[in-house]
Amino acid sequence: MDMTTCLKSLLLAIQEYRGGRTAQSAAQLLKQVKEVSGLKCDQLLSSGQVLPSECVSGLVELVGNPNTSPNVTSSIISLLAQLACGDDSREILHSSYNLTSILASVIHYHRATPEEPLVLQCLQVLQKLTYNTRIFQSTNYIHELIAFLVTNIQSNNDDIIMLCLGLMANLCRDNHSVQSHIKTMDNVKSFYRTLIDLLAHNSLTVVVFTLSILASLIMNEKVGEKLFDAKNIYQTFQLVFNIIVNGDGTLTKKYSVDLLVDLLKHPKIADCLTRYRHFSACVAQVLRLLHFKDPDSAAKVLELLLAMCSVSGLRSQLCAVVFRPAAPKLRAADRKQGAGLDAEHKAEPGLALAQWLSSPVEGAESCSLQVLQLLNELLQEALAADGVSDCVLSFVDMLLPVLLGLLKGLDPSQGDAHQRKHCHRITRVTTLTRPLLCSEDSTRSLVSRQVSAQLCLSQVESLLSCCHSNSPLTCLPPGSDNDLSQVYAEALLKVLELMSKLRQQVKNMETSFYRMLQDQRIVTPLSLALTSHHRERVQTGLSLLFEATPLPDFPSLVLGESIAANNSYRRREAELSVKRVAVQDVPSSSMLDTSSRSVHSLTDKMQSGLELQEQVKDSHVSDIIEVYEQKLLAFASKESRLQDLLEAKALALSQADRLIAQYRFQRAQTESELCKLGSLLKDAERNREDLQGQLSNQVLEVECSKADIEELLQHNTRLQHDSEEHQVLKGAYNALLSRFNESERLLKELQAAHTSLTKQAEGLKKNHDALQLKHEKTVSVLEEREEEIRSLSSDLQQKNGDIAGLRAELRAEEEKVKEKDHERRELEDTVDVLRKELNKTEQARKDASIKASSLELQKSQLETKLKQKEDELNKHSAMISMIHSLSSGKMKSDVNLSL
Repeated sequence: MDMTTCLKSLLLAIQEYRGGRTAQSAAQLLKQVKEVSGLKCDQLLSSGQVLPSECVSGLVELVGNPNTSPNVTSSIISLLAQLACGDDSREILHSSYNLTSILASVIHYHRATPEEPLVLQCLQVLQKLTYNTRIFQSTNYIHELIAFLVTNIQSNNDDIIMLCLGLMANLCRDNHSVQSHIKTMDNVKSFYRTLIDLLAHNSLTVVVFTLSILASLIMNEKVGEKLFDAKNIYQTFQLVFNIIVNGDGTLTKKYSVDLLVDLLKHPKIADCLTRYRHFSACVAQVLRLLHFKDPDSAAKVLELLLAMCSVSGLRSQLCAVVFRPAAPKLRAADRKQGAGLDAEHKAEPGLALAQWLSSPVEGAESCSLQVLQLLNELLQEALAADGVSDCVLSFVDMLLPVLLGLLKGLDPSQGDAHQRKHCHRITRVTTLTRPLLCSEDSTRSLVSRQVSAQLCLSQVESLLSCCHSNSPLTCLPPGSDNDLSQVYAEALLKVLELMSKLRQQVKNMETSFYRMLQDQRIVTPLSLALTSHHRERVQTGLSLLFEATPLPDFPSLVLGESIAANNSYRRREAELSVKRVAVQDVPSSSMLDTSSRSVHSLTDKMQSGLELQEQVKDSHVSDIIEVYEQKLLAFASKESRLQDLLEAKALALSQADRLIAQYRFQRAQTESELCKLGSLLKDAERNREDLQGQLSNQVLEVECSKADIEELLQHNTRLQHDSEEHQVLKGAYNALLSRFNESERLLKELQAAHTSLTKQAEGLKKNHDALQLKHEKTVSVLEEREEEIRSLSSDLQQKNGDIAGLRAELRAEEEKVKEKDHERRELEDTVDVLRKELNKTEQARKDASIKASSLELQKSQLETKLKQKEDELNKHSAMISMIHSLSSGKMKSDVNLSL
């Protein structure tokens, strides 16, 4: 479904719901609102069509009606928030449809339930609408909205506090009427205390909102001077720069930039920023944000840099950061055209600015204009120095091809919006080249090498073609300063001014410049410049007129007629604005057709007359023809103006219908409020009668009170005497009280010492009892161990006796061995005698040797038995130690018995 069909269905659903608020009509309206929300409606409000205007007017009227269902209201507000996506759309919703007052009234109706989703939604949309928008104090429900915000900022709900702070920051910024109203409120001191307490909040968004409000309200007061003094302002600078560079939320960054811009408007704070030692590092980090392809963030960064340029002490520091010495690498990077170019771009802040001049990102047009303005400020500062540095020259050499590329691309077929943006870009680019041409010869030579006569000539031809629609007899009527004809004229004159300054340095530039000055089409932009309200445009036009006047073919008469026509048109516009001429005074279309036909017939006659007199060479005839051509131009401009007035009449009728509907709605509201005021008046009358009776009673009571007062005076004298006695007693009492306090203090100290000593005694007593119990257990264990040792000693003595017996047997055997040895020696002594019995004696000796070996074997066996007994003794000792370590109490005695 296309947009027109959806809008017609939506308008029908609005009318049905307005006629009868039934569930069916509400469902149909919600369905249509949802369908329109699904379409792309970014430029719906700025289109100027009647159907979208009627739909939005009906939706706003339903939002402001208290009888509308909350679901319907919430859905409509979501659609309106979707429509308010651009600055122009927000301005239209605020100024033409009064959406700010409507949403403020919704919040006022639901002020008892501030946490309701509808109220939070209204606060979100209001914060979006009021950003960078001036809100007048006379706006409906603005005082109620401010009171609601002040009350809920002092609440404990973080969600509503953040929304209220953001909206309050928007309302207070650059709005002296709202600031004065807040300062005259009764609870303003408690509100200030709450804001100062919120500076310690853990949310950086809340802190930034709070600082913005405080900067708007108390900057010029004593509290503000203390809050933003030299000690605290450096911390504020660091906080704001950290949020801008490292912050996650776009909203927080945006308000941080606005806060710093507002602070720079104060000379003392701007002077503190010039002395801030981390300024260059912070600006370098901020410039790195331009490498990200986000036009919204880049626009805020450029806005901050432009605000810094307004401070004279910061411009030189900005130049030092932007035109840093790394700039000579640019040309090498441009020649490489490779992957290394991106790395060079990210290393140098100046290139980040140059990238946004020709960025293909959607929505980068405003960033491009901001960059041109910033570079104009910085180059003026850098070139105004005594000597231009090499890094600045390198940057200019890199920048010029980009700037000249911006001059190309004017296409008349792309519509007025594209042409307007391109003309603004041409104006800024030519303005940027002015300081380059007015400074040293080095920069002038750079510009003259890059700019060609063909480029300037093509731009002038394109602008003239767009301005006159390729016809020398038709032109746009001179309108306001924002009219497209004014934009064309300014861009055209800027290019001609550039050609004038380069006509001596560039080849063929002088010839092209003088040829364009003698063109008949130059009359219209030159006359617009000479009759402009801007001083700079008039000066540019006069300088070009001074160059063109000596030329032989310059159309001076036509220029005079054009200037007179422009002045007449402006005078007529002033009369219409003062007298408020009605729309119905516009001539009918038949009269316009008749006038148009007469103009065309006159043109045909002139052309036929020229054909008959083509051989005539009289110069006066050409002058007369030029005069008639200018008159034809005036007639054509009047015809187009009348056509515009007819269209304005139709638009005014539609707006009148919308205003009538709004008037009816406001009248119904007024009648309901009138009924309420009538009932309140009756109640006030009844209350007045009651108060009159009470007043008479009070008079009687006053008379009675006079007698009571006399008695009280007498009683007062007695009380004074008592008071003197009381003072004496009070002195004695104070002395006793001081002694009592001193005694009480000493008593408390002694009680504390007594308590600590008591605790120490109890601890020592507990330790003594525990040690006594352990001592008794140890004594019983020692007795058991001694009994075990005695039993083991008896066993050991028995074993020792066995060992002694075995040793005696061993000694007896040894004695026998000795005796055998003695016998052997005797036999050896008698060996010589008993040589005959040698064999027998030898055999006996062998037998004795065998017995000796058997005895040795018995000895080794006895030694083995002795070792076994020693091993058993070691085992018993190990068992004793194990029993000593593991056993306790009765179990130990049981183990002893088992052993």
